[in-house]
Amino acid sequence: MDLKTLALHEAALKTLADAIGDQLKTVKAEMQAALEASGAARVDATLPDGLKVGTVSLSTPKAAAVVTDDAEFLAWVREHSPHNVTSRVVTEVRPAYRTALLAEMTAAGSAEVADKETGEVAEVPGVEIRAGRATTHSVRLAKDGADAIAEAWRDGRLAHLDLPQLTGSAPERDEEAA
Repeated sequence: MDLKTLALHEAALKTLADAIGDQLKTVKAEMQAALEASGAARVDATLPDGLKVGTVSLSTPKAAAVVTDDAEFLAWVREHSPHNVTSRVVTEVRPAYRTALLAEMTAAGSAEVADKETGEVAEVPGVEIRAGRATTHSVRLAKDGADAIAEAWRDGRLAHLDLPQLTGSAPERDEEAA
């Protein structure tokens, strides 16, 4: 393509992306709320004729141990496993031990560890079990799902979805590097 055609092609694609961007965010938020309210973990996406074109699946984060107070955590490790503390200008828990200890607490679902020799369980200060990320969902298209959706769009079978149209009323966005 020549330079002018490439410029038009990019401008047209950017206009399309801008037109669907805000609506996609809104629909994703509505879908997330609907999944959470219904308790459903999975929903099939089907065309009006019943053809399955994809699946929307809830992704629930797993809780993980997170250090919330480095000083308390360091003091605990210094007392219970001093060989895993390194001293430099800054004193810190050795990264490998920190990772292993957090993984152990994540697996246990508690900010506690058991002494390997005595079996005594001790709470580790400065560590909490927290959700790693917000609950979300994903969309996986079925084989040939994208083609079936494109055909349904062209044939007008998706008109009930109120998909964005390029009417010229989309907000202008001045982005030099898109």
